[in-house]
Amino acid sequence: MNDFPRRIICLGVTGSGKSTLARGIGSALGLPIHLVDEEFGWLPGWVSRDPDEQKRLASEAASGDSWVFDSAYSFYRQEIIERAELVVCLDYPRLFSLARLLRRCIRRAVFHEPMCNGNYESWGRMLGHESILRWHFKTFSMKRRQMRALEKELGSARVLRFSSARETQGWLASLEASHPWES
Repeated sequence: MNDFPRRIICLGVTGSGKSTLARGIGSALGLPIHLVDEEFGWLPGWVSRDPDEQKRLASEAASGDSWVFDSAYSFYRQEIIERAELVVCLDYPRLFSLARLLRRCIRRAVFHEPMCNGNYESWGRMLGHESILRWHFKTFSMKRRQMRALEKELGSARVLRFSSARETQGWLASLEASHPWES
């Protein structure tokens, strides 16, 4: 089990729990965790970082020997996937991921929880034109197709695709229990 992958990317639909999973994997394996929205995507004030700068930062992070990415934006995703030894896909049903996303957005707005470099979820942002909820509906089917195509292309040795949170939690629990990387 000491040969467990050391470069891992989590993919999934919006609201599926990619960041939570990346943190869990990183913690279990002692790997650096890269939260894409926080580290590469957003600056304070909800200013999107320049795409070339995002790509440079992500490429720099992916050049390391070990890491867990919680996702990757489309314009540099392929580079990260090519470098990854394992791709973990959260391919959950729409209702499940949407409910999870809605709970998260409401919690962040109600409790004014900071996120993405000191930015905050607001009711206006949550329901407005650039809403993450709208993004979920816009990209859901496409992201599921991409994950399934990736699994076919790379095979089950490199791609783990989970269709339920229970399945994912079971896998993560077994990963945490095994700890082959600790000295």
